[in-house]
Amino acid sequence: MRKIDNYGRKMCSLQAKVFAQSKEEVSCSSRIFLRRFMYSYVAKRMDKDGFLFGSDSSSDILIEIEDEFGTSDYGREKFDEEELYWIGYVYRYWAYTREIPSKQIYHIIKPEELRTFYLPYHSLDTEVVVERILEAKGRTEEEEFHRAVEIMRQVRAKRAEKNCMGNTRRN
Repeated sequence: MRKIDNYGRKMCSLQAKVFAQSKEEVSCSSRIFLRRFMYSYVAKRMDKDGFLFGSDSSSDILIEIEDEFGTSDYGREKFDEEELYWIGYVYRYWAYTREIPSKQIYHIIKPEELRTFYLPYHSLDTEVVVERILEAKGRTEEEEFHRAVEIMRQVRAKRAEKNCMGNTRRN
């Protein structure tokens, strides 16, 4: 686990701003947008260090997500702007400090469930929020660490297998 630093806080703020802007700038529901975001190429890039050095504006990020998935007016419910901002900040903080992919966090807690924590937790330190959510879900930091390590092992094994197959084809 890494400590939040100035770069991490800027990343959290950028994602929070994107989420908040989505209320007015995308036509699909908040739930649909958040799922799309967490599975997007943008989220994958944000999970890696260096994103801010080449990033676009929050409006450009919204356009990129719509380009990736297409425009949609599916769903009607839009979360409050403050909720969206907080959800975006918590998701990015979690991904940044735990160094795990956004998609994995999305599988741990969906936006509609995270939204239920907004009122009781929005005034707490973000680190405390993540710890309480993990506790509420019956998960420990150690379990999450081991889960992340296992996922990385599987990814490396698949890459190694692809590399071996590619070398075999060339010979």
